[in-house]
Amino acid sequence: MSVLPTHHRTVTVRGHEIAYREAGPADAPVLLLLHGFPTSSHMFRDLIPLLADRYRLVAPDHLGFGRSATPADFAYTFAGLAALTSEFTEALGLDRFALYIQDYGAPIGLRLALAHPERITAIVTQNGNAYEEGLGAEAWAPVLALIEERTPETEEPVRAIRSPEGIRWQYETGVPAAYRDLLSPDAWHHDAALMARAGQDEIQLDLIADYGSNFALYPAFQEYFRTSRVPLLAVWGEGDQVFVPAGAEAFRRDLPDAEIHLLPTGHFALETHAPAIAELIGDFLGRRVLRP
Repeated sequence: MSVLPTHHRTVTVRGHEIAYREAGPADAPVLLLLHGFPTSSHMFRDLIPLLADRYRLVAPDHLGFGRSATPADFAYTFAGLAALTSEFTEALGLDRFALYIQDYGAPIGLRLALAHPERITAIVTQNGNAYEEGLGAEAWAPVLALIEERTPETEEPVRAIRSPEGIRWQYETGVPAAYRDLLSPDAWHHDAALMARAGQDEIQLDLIADYGSNFALYPAFQEYFRTSRVPLLAVWGEGDQVFVPAGAEAFRRDLPDAEIHLLPTGHFALETHAPAIAELIGDFLGRRVLRP
């Protein structure tokens, strides 16, 4: 089987340059891949070639991340990123698509689903949370303190999350020894370099401080699941301490037909299990999502 190339492109949305990866036939069903913190579309580098023979894959870098612009005058909130992502899909002519959501990509993607439920054909959530029980207590303690009151004292512990050590922790924690040598150090070095750029301290603190706005939408997300009955596949690193497995299991409460797979890995499950996740996605979308 020949491997289709991945294109690295940009598009201007509301005056901001958005970088994105794209692969697959232009007329194939679309899978929109939304990354989390602290990474970019780089996290999908192994997955995209495994699905590009069947789907059109589009993976943007959120504004402030990856190769996208990092304007200082943008209000970095999840509502703002979701609105920009919606305009990105319109700029590319994506009127129906499945979502792949991970970490920050979850509230961004689910806000898209609330605004335009008719556009969403399915959801693949990979450690992308929508339930309070999915929050790992220890990992979230400093973030919750910042959300409750933003002060220099509550900001300082959160800064460690985007340090080289904090980023590496997110990649390695919860990954069993048998899979540890599948982790490429290039991944956390790549993220750490981008997180060290000028302006990132303000961008990331603003977003983390705004994460409480996502908690306020959890009931709306869950109501969307119940009313839409959207096909949902959860492929979850069971060792994740940021978004714990209870968050994956919770989807069945509102979507009884949700397909849940816990994998022996951590927060960035694609680093160790991209082939297995690609197989699960291909099977799931092939059975439960019709071609347009």
